[in-house]
Amino acid sequence: MVKKRVTLADVARLAGLSSTAASMILTGRPDTRLSAEAHERVHAAAAQLGYRPNIAARALRTDKTRTIAFISDYVATTRFASGLIRGALDAAEKANHVMLVLETGGEPAREVQAIEAALDRQVDGIVFAAMRSREIFVPDVPANTQVVMLNGTSAKYRNSVLADEFAGGRAAVEALLARGMGQQIALIGHNELAERGLFRSETVEKRFAGIRHAMEEHKLAFVAEESCWEWEPHHGYELVRKLLKQGPKFTALLCLNDRLAFGAYQALAEAGLRIPTDVAVMGFDNDELASYLRPGLTTVALPHEEMGRKAVSLMMGDDEPREHLIDMPLVVRGSI
Repeated sequence: MVKKRVTLADVARLAGLSSTAASMILTGRPDTRLSAEAHERVHAAAAQLGYRPNIAARALRTDKTRTIAFISDYVATTRFASGLIRGALDAAEKANHVMLVLETGGEPAREVQAIEAALDRQVDGIVFAAMRSREIFVPDVPANTQVVMLNGTSAKYRNSVLADEFAGGRAAVEALLARGMGQQIALIGHNELAERGLFRSETVEKRFAGIRHAMEEHKLAFVAEESCWEWEPHHGYELVRKLLKQGPKFTALLCLNDRLAFGAYQALAEAGLRIPTDVAVMGFDNDELASYLRPGLTTVALPHEEMGRKAVSLMMGDDEPREHLIDMPLVVRGSI
């Protein structure tokens, strides 16, 4: 037999108060003008009966369901950006909100279905998240539904949370220079001349800009720039092998992500070169594998958990919609 749900009236009856008085106490209304003893009786009655507020009924009164939809492309099913969900879940839990997670695989039809599913459940707002930072196409959402872009941008919805890639690019160069490695740095993953006119993403372009700004500020130039469109370990391996065979001489590698750096480690080891004694290596993103490499890889981290928390906090607030940049911390390990 299904157990009958405990109601507010049941709590009020056990506490010997009206339903209105019990409701004011349980919802934390300030200045109820009820005694401390009345508050104690109501909370004791709610605990004894196992009372849970009726969220649906509260939503009808307040037009709030305390529910957030988290709609992403591949964030939930890959390890690369799972910190975005962890941070968002943490912030939602602390704010006593439930988070509905929906994944679309980046397919427009599924994105529309996800939005419809979220709106059917009367969510208070939607966080749109991308595994890799990019501009996100977002179908129309009702004007009274809060929208925040996470690790992405939208021309339609201006409230966005992004990593501060420009400052992160500068931090990587500065970390190498602080260790006296400014004169013979090779850049792995991008060549400005070879890729002129090509566009990767707005955020990656900011990473490039930060790197080049720091180099120009110190009147330095890379001894080599090796381009590849996909930043995977085997590309890093092949590019560093090519550098070792053809020159020029380098004492540091600035790899544009940690996966390229992983391949660079393999090529350097095959050549009998030691990290960091012979060649220093710097990466980006703080991928999980960065801490497993030996020596550990120094990298500029993507602050995914902090980004997720910020997205949810924006959902709760009333800030003017704008771009919110989160610092990318330098994680120092043994590679430099």
